[in-house]
Amino acid sequence: MVSDADTQKPVQKARISCNKLLIGNSDQSGNLMFTTSCKKVEVSAPGYISEYVLVDEVMEVALNKSNPTVKNIEPVFLSDKSDPRALEILKKVNEYYPENSPSSLDSYSYMSYEKISLDLDQDSIVNYQEYVAKKMDSLKSLPQKNFGKKEKKDSIESLNLERLAGQSKMFLWERASQINYSKKYGEKINVLDNKVSGLREPIYELIAFRSNRNQIPKEIKEENRNLYRFFLTDSIEIDSRENYIIRFRQVGNNNSRTQNKYSGYLYVDKQTYGLKKIQSNSKMQNEGAITSVWVPVDKKWFLLKEDYKLKVNNTLLNLNLGSGKNNENKGKERNDSKKFGTYAYATADYFNIHTPVEFKAEDFKGYTLSVKNSDGSLMDQYRTSDLSTREELAYDKIDSLSNKYELDQKVKGLIGLLKGNLRLGVFDFDLSKVVGYNKYEHFRLGAGVKLNDRFNKYISPDVYFAYGIYDKRVKFGAGMDVRTTLQKNSFFRLEYENDVMVAGRFSENLWNFRMKLMNSGIAINNNVFYQFESFKVSYENDLTNGLTLNLAAQKSNEESKFAYSYKNLGNSFDFTSAFITLKYSPNSKNMMTPNGKYTFEQSFPEFYFNYEQGLKIMNGNMTFSRFDALIAHNFKTKIGVTGIRAYGGIIFGDAPVWKNFTMNGLANGKAGFNFNLASYLGFATMEGGRYFSDKFVGTYITHRIPWYFKSFGKNVSSFDFIYRGIIGNMKNAADHQFQFEKLNHLYNEVGLEWNNFLSSQFNLGFFYRLGYYNTPSFKNNFAIQFKLKLLGF
Repeated sequence: MVSDADTQKPVQKARISCNKLLIGNSDQSGNLMFTTSCKKVEVSAPGYISEYVLVDEVMEVALNKSNPTVKNIEPVFLSDKSDPRALEILKKVNEYYPENSPSSLDSYSYMSYEKISLDLDQDSIVNYQEYVAKKMDSLKSLPQKNFGKKEKKDSIESLNLERLAGQSKMFLWERASQINYSKKYGEKINVLDNKVSGLREPIYELIAFRSNRNQIPKEIKEENRNLYRFFLTDSIEIDSRENYIIRFRQVGNNNSRTQNKYSGYLYVDKQTYGLKKIQSNSKMQNEGAITSVWVPVDKKWFLLKEDYKLKVNNTLLNLNLGSGKNNENKGKERNDSKKFGTYAYATADYFNIHTPVEFKAEDFKGYTLSVKNSDGSLMDQYRTSDLSTREELAYDKIDSLSNKYELDQKVKGLIGLLKGNLRLGVFDFDLSKVVGYNKYEHFRLGAGVKLNDRFNKYISPDVYFAYGIYDKRVKFGAGMDVRTTLQKNSFFRLEYENDVMVAGRFSENLWNFRMKLMNSGIAINNNVFYQFESFKVSYENDLTNGLTLNLAAQKSNEESKFAYSYKNLGNSFDFTSAFITLKYSPNSKNMMTPNGKYTFEQSFPEFYFNYEQGLKIMNGNMTFSRFDALIAHNFKTKIGVTGIRAYGGIIFGDAPVWKNFTMNGLANGKAGFNFNLASYLGFATMEGGRYFSDKFVGTYITHRIPWYFKSFGKNVSSFDFIYRGIIGNMKNAADHQFQFEKLNHLYNEVGLEWNNFLSSQFNLGFFYRLGYYNTPSFKNNFAIQFKLKLLGF
């Protein structure tokens, strides 16, 4: 069914073709009935911009005028309010989504074949080839100039790459998988094979790429209602089942022309309210489109196929295809390059669906995702369609493009940045060591490097050093990991450190990079530090996919760097300690890579437990027992998304104050304005280094209001209500001879956080202190916080 995007009137005589071969033309009603083995068809008509449509039982496409500035159309005005009938249907889609989801079954199994590529727009390939040919001819006619060897080589290589881009895709990745699910054992994904063009080795993080096959599309989520306008327009029968047709469009664009057209449509099964199909187009022409199709199997709706097309900014890849360095043609070539947009394409087919399936416990052994093969040798067995000529050439010729623009290094670098590392050959540089700030050292500059799996698959040494600008001291450490197997996370570690640490810091053992990064500013206004020199040996093992155990023994000498004495024994002590750390994350998805375990989907709840036992052996001065625990969970209800962190700690026996717990204040304690960066366990209005406890409990609660909006720009904003509370005590406060306070009343602060503040990547929070510790001064009770959005909950 072909229609005009502005008037919604049928477009007759539209050409429907596959690989440039005509299938047929639309009739006076804009319709065409046909059969084809093609996965996609092209729809074109005189005066309109061509579109590609994923083949399905029923296909709809709304064509845009090719030159909107000179068109003459009959305007159609849509109400700025959604159709109540459409909203009622969508309400039931959300309500019945858990029941319609395959995850409500006891078990199932199916295969998937996924393909991601980077290529020119399909409509501009011929024009691009003609452009390159004309450019080559014009360069041949230019007077010969004397070039240096490097300049001549770069010029020839650039021309060859432009020619190659006209013949081949710029990037291609394929993955074939077997997905198994059991309500008893969970999910298991076996990657049967994986193949990537232009890269010397597979990107395991890319292997873990997942679609929204188990997630409700964002366009119909309850909280996104005000981002779209929905209209019930028709019904249609597909495979002997009646379906509602709901069209929708995005809001927030002041361009009157875009107010006249739909940006997508939904098919909803009338009987079950299951989602049959969704197509969502970008608000801007030729920016992209996403299509997903579901099929009913055993009364549940399984995703059958997906198709993505998203425009990519050429400058991000530094490809600049169609723009050269010749100053004489610089203006012309800049205009030429705009004609040839670069797009990311993704397709996925899901097939061989079976339910129920008899599984055994060993079928789910190991991590969630296992890689059976990754050299591409088996891909022919799993492809659901043959590769096109451009795709085949991507594997044969793309290496030159990859080498020229260092795609391998860029991709690996980007993946490393997500983990906080910069990979250069056999070295992984720890970006978290480069710069930091705390009240004791002020700016802390340093570097950390670790030898990765390219050096040795089993042995991985590391070293770091740091320098405090204020205390003018060098700190350093070294360690080595020795793996016992390559099948899972299991290794011994030896390490030595000579460094400083804020007193009473909550344990961060087994925390991931994102959590540690968020908590890194915990001492920004706390100068109560101690110095330590330690030797430590530990063993870490993943007992199951969700349970990790770490055992350690440590010998250390520790000394306060503030005026302090414990029971008149001084401020320096020797400790011999044993540690047990447990992390339980039953719903997180993990996989094993050559560089270690990788969590590709962090899911809640998560539990962390630490136990340290001080021993009077090997010259240890004190006996004590220190426990701390953290539980993090978030869940969604009809009133929004709620996140909870509950944490606490207790210590028994003799130990200096730095073995106790600080209460994580972030404020500066001065009479002026409080501004700080968000912390995983910090309090925006509490003075840093003021409160210490030998036992405490705390909580952090955030609730996202299910109302999303756009201020300007592309990012969607929302608001979170936040509550933080903590209470503790210090039984023998007089034993610690330095100035601090007990927190023996409940400390409360509440806040409102604006996510994606003014469409930026930052959240802006406003917090106020209530209850026992509230003061008459508004400035002391009030604080503003900034948080980087990607840090999440």
